[in-house]
Amino acid sequence: MSAAAKSSSAAKANAEFVRAEAAARFIQKKTKLRPKIALVLHFPRSTAIGHSGQLVIGKVDGIEVAGMQGRVHLYEGYSAQDVAFPIRVFSRLGVKAVILTNAAGGIKKEFTKGRLVVISDHINLQGANPLSGPNADKFGLRFPDMTNAYDKKFRELTLAAGRRLGIDLGEGVYAALAGPSYETPAEIRYLRSIGADLVGMSTVPEVIAARHSGLRALGISCVTNAAAGVLDQPLNHDEVLEAAERIKSQFIGLLRAVIPQIVAAL
Repeated sequence: MSAAAKSSSAAKANAEFVRAEAAARFIQKKTKLRPKIALVLHFPRSTAIGHSGQLVIGKVDGIEVAGMQGRVHLYEGYSAQDVAFPIRVFSRLGVKAVILTNAAGGIKKEFTKGRLVVISDHINLQGANPLSGPNADKFGLRFPDMTNAYDKKFRELTLAAGRRLGIDLGEGVYAALAGPSYETPAEIRYLRSIGADLVGMSTVPEVIAARHSGLRALGISCVTNAAAGVLDQPLNHDEVLEAAERIKSQFIGLLRAVIPQIVAAL
């Protein structure tokens, strides 16, 4: 690579850092709160039905939290870097941990509609990675380790909180595909054969960016439907929305129970 090309790549990587830094400073001017924990968010406008797209900074039972109602996805036309950008901003805000939630299809037969599942690991089949291109060294290393992508301590705390609340939490591997079409039965058979328990169209870019930036991550899926071929019926997005709405109060209860424990563990 020529000196000019290297200089251009470095400038591009630095521009992403500067953009995240500027967004963080803008937010900090709007509030005196300085959260150490965040829920999944997005800054570009979300177009997905069921993703309202609003940044909220406030307190949950006295704990300062940043969060987003909704997120953007690759299938909406955003790049992996755009999808992960909120995580970059979180890192510049001083956030140390992020909780990511999603709606997922259940591949494992025990993961039926309405089940909450703690993500233990993921399989990235989206064909994209937010770290592609020149590395922004100010965020993290060129080749970040993903061995403990979903923090083991956070998972243990969440599973224990579920037991106390009487919630039958599962734990499993999440496969991320690009979407927006749902998977075919043949694809689900393939995913099952390579170790996936859940399937969805989000979360992975944000987790990769979180680990790159040194943030610890917890992922929780709400199983909103059986994956294609598990049941002899077609899939539709209305079913996903209905299932997510039905489980919402239980989901909120779990988050309120686990947030103070995660903050204490930082």
